[in-house]
Amino acid sequence: MPTEKEMMEQLKRGKISLPPLSFRMLKVTPKEEGSLRFDALVEALWGKNIAKFAVECKSLSTPKAFRDAINALKTSSLPKGFWPMLFVPFLNERQLQELEQEKISGIDLCGNGVIIVPERFAVFRSGEKNRFTSSAPIKNIYRKNSSMVGRAFLVRSSYETVQDVCAEINYRNLLVDRWNKKAMSLSTVSKALKTLEEDLIITREKAISLLQSDKLLEKLRENYTPPNINERVRLKVQGDIESIRDLLHKKSQELGIPLVAAGTSSVGQYAVMQRGELLSVYCPQIDVLLGRLSGDQSDRFPNLELLKTEDETVYFDARQMENFWYASPVQVYLELMAGDKRDQETAEQLKIFIIKNI
Repeated sequence: MPTEKEMMEQLKRGKISLPPLSFRMLKVTPKEEGSLRFDALVEALWGKNIAKFAVECKSLSTPKAFRDAINALKTSSLPKGFWPMLFVPFLNERQLQELEQEKISGIDLCGNGVIIVPERFAVFRSGEKNRFTSSAPIKNIYRKNSSMVGRAFLVRSSYETVQDVCAEINYRNLLVDRWNKKAMSLSTVSKALKTLEEDLIITREKAISLLQSDKLLEKLRENYTPPNINERVRLKVQGDIESIRDLLHKKSQELGIPLVAAGTSSVGQYAVMQRGELLSVYCPQIDVLLGRLSGDQSDRFPNLELLKTEDETVYFDARQMENFWYASPVQVYLELMAGDKRDQETAEQLKIFIIKNI
């Protein structure tokens, strides 16, 4: 990601344009009366038409940085004869439209922008791709283990401290509690929280609180990847589903091995949906468990599926009901959304359940 100094240098050297407009730097970091300060004053030229702008430069294009810059431009007193302008590395279509509605001009380093000079001229250019990746320390906080930070806010909407968030995550991670997995570190949680705040999903005003549950769920859905299954075994075990669950619970207790029903086998705990007679179960070690189960792996109609995985997200926030562990509502929602149309329709019930019960 470019620094603000590097961005201003490009603007100064005439490297930023928005055809048919070109820009010319008038002054860098001017200071007005009092404490008011803009990063630059520039001219936009289109033939004989000239307009002057006071520029607010930000080196981040995150929702929070964008919102802070807009608020600053809306509340600041502009120099006489100047219009407000935002300068960031990248502006997406939605941000350009918001700038247009607010009558604030904006340009980026990728060739997108909107310039508004009422009753004189207007330019709107979009569609250029983002050439600058996120500067967040964690590549994607909505995927794999780091997604547990966001998921924690779908269980409890507010925390007093970062330490509270970290403690909640490790408390709800079944593999930390029952399989000696390494607990998530405070630094990892802190980095993920920073991105959640930048994306306007949480706020740190007074407490660390959830702002947009819908947006968080959507981010988790967009970035969801199924767990890495190291081994999959299907077998026919005598008895109905209820007796098989009782058997698995007993063996799990004896062997000290955590078991959690997969999302597709947990959906009935949270929503109305008919599933088949196959019980799918996540387990970090299935070979020892298989040695304690009398079942036929060659049967064409299996009723038990053991899925070997140490993916911590599938065990996170698992719920114990009637002596058996089921996947969390969020995990069920994500697995259903990755399924067919029928699964996705049922996922909408889960979405309502999750938001209602935060």
